[in-house]
Amino acid sequence: MTDFFTFVRDHADKLLEQILTHIGLTFVSLLVALIIGVPLGIGIARHPRLAGSVLGVAGVLQTIPSVALLGFLIPLLGIGAGPALVALFLYALLPIIRNTYVGIVEVSPSVKEAAMGIGMTDGQILTKVELPLALPVIFAGIRTATVINVGVATLAAYVAAGGLGEFIFSGIALSNVNMMLAGAIPAALLAIGFDGLLARLQRLSGKRLRIGALAFLTLAPFLSAFYLIPGREDKLVAGFAHEFYGRADGYPGLTKTYGLHLRPRLIDQNLMYEAIHRNQVDIISGYSTDGRIKAYDLLVLNDNRHAFPPYAAAPVVRQPTLNRYPALASVFDLLAGKLTDSVMTALNYRVDYEKKAPEVVARQFLQQAGLYKVPAAGERNGTIVMGSKVFTEQYILAEVYRQLIEGHTHLRVATRTGLGGTQICFDALRTGAIDFYPEYTGTGLLVILQPSAQMLQTLSMQPDSVYRFVKQQFQTNYQLNWLRPLGFNNSYCLMMRREQAHRLGIRSIEDLVRVLEE
Repeated sequence: MTDFFTFVRDHADKLLEQILTHIGLTFVSLLVALIIGVPLGIGIARHPRLAGSVLGVAGVLQTIPSVALLGFLIPLLGIGAGPALVALFLYALLPIIRNTYVGIVEVSPSVKEAAMGIGMTDGQILTKVELPLALPVIFAGIRTATVINVGVATLAAYVAAGGLGEFIFSGIALSNVNMMLAGAIPAALLAIGFDGLLARLQRLSGKRLRIGALAFLTLAPFLSAFYLIPGREDKLVAGFAHEFYGRADGYPGLTKTYGLHLRPRLIDQNLMYEAIHRNQVDIISGYSTDGRIKAYDLLVLNDNRHAFPPYAAAPVVRQPTLNRYPALASVFDLLAGKLTDSVMTALNYRVDYEKKAPEVVARQFLQQAGLYKVPAAGERNGTIVMGSKVFTEQYILAEVYRQLIEGHTHLRVATRTGLGGTQICFDALRTGAIDFYPEYTGTGLLVILQPSAQMLQTLSMQPDSVYRFVKQQFQTNYQLNWLRPLGFNNSYCLMMRREQAHRLGIRSIEDLVRVLEE
């Protein structure tokens, strides 16, 4: 726990900022849901024939998985606050509509008849009789909607809308438990706290309950305004993947090497290119062999000071797997040097931009390289488990390896694709959950081995020397084998829209730092 408290202390400013953003996201969406949901609940209570349809539609929206709902909204609204707030609003609707409807229809008919008997109008009956009596039930719906929204708001970080999900997503990507807890614990405490506060309001009666409801309606816009509190704005807006932001060879390395300081929006790495294409960010982190560089006419900024080490791709295989199936090493070596930077970029382009299936692209590459064989019919004499990370290039490489191995051996390949960040893949390999996966030498060096600064100074940052060092250390420390490199170097890099970079005179990361400091 000491490490956790140290992490919280070191990131207190960022944590407070994300807590306020999380509260703002929750209450902006909740306020809109109240403005729309309560009148809808009143309306269907007055017209019961519409109740089934309205509640049915709201119920269907509630059942859509949150990530899928965000996926539907991104093409319409882009990234940022838009899709996050709409998703949260839709999730809050059902409990508010349903409880408003139930609360009003369950008011005793005799009470309403008595009100009519003393000359009250329909509007007076609603505001002075039905709504006051229905308030406890309505508050129960608001409680449910609030707790749902606090939880779902963690996914706002997926679309660069901020919130405590930034710590959770980054922690998952980096396998950093303290980082995950720094996001999860405050989110849980917010849910418990808001639920407890609304429960106390719900238990009030008569005039006190009405005063409490008025206080809540006054407080909700104030809490919503937390999302509108402006932070320091950079001249250029950056959008970074969660893993890149926390990895030693990512943004921290840029800060150390170049003195680059940004307040990036953290976003799922598969959405970064869409964000820069839509002019929602100006700078993104990425990979030098990504096919979308060409598709979206992006400029890779020159890394003059070599903040990013070489990232030669190669398979990392467990020694017991090679011992059990000795022929595997020669099959892996068939790919050595065959995937150059230009070839890998073209394969990524076909999947990312032309929307071809990785399986098809991998088969066509193997056919062109003269390495494709139709898998032999009959029983397979063993199974090896292959893992991969969660981005396009790794899906392609996974298919290349699967088809290559099943075509050249009698082994079956079971795939565990989309494992997430580096640490997750490495832990799965080390513990035997998978037998191999494609990795990059720079990642193996700085993320897994993490040598001292003194050791790094003695190590020539050339592709061959980094490969030899990583290969030797993995074999000695983990009994894991780096086989021969595939032939391409997929380095981390920063990118900008080419037109904007040329207009600002930016060609390198040094130029970017200069422009930001002007």
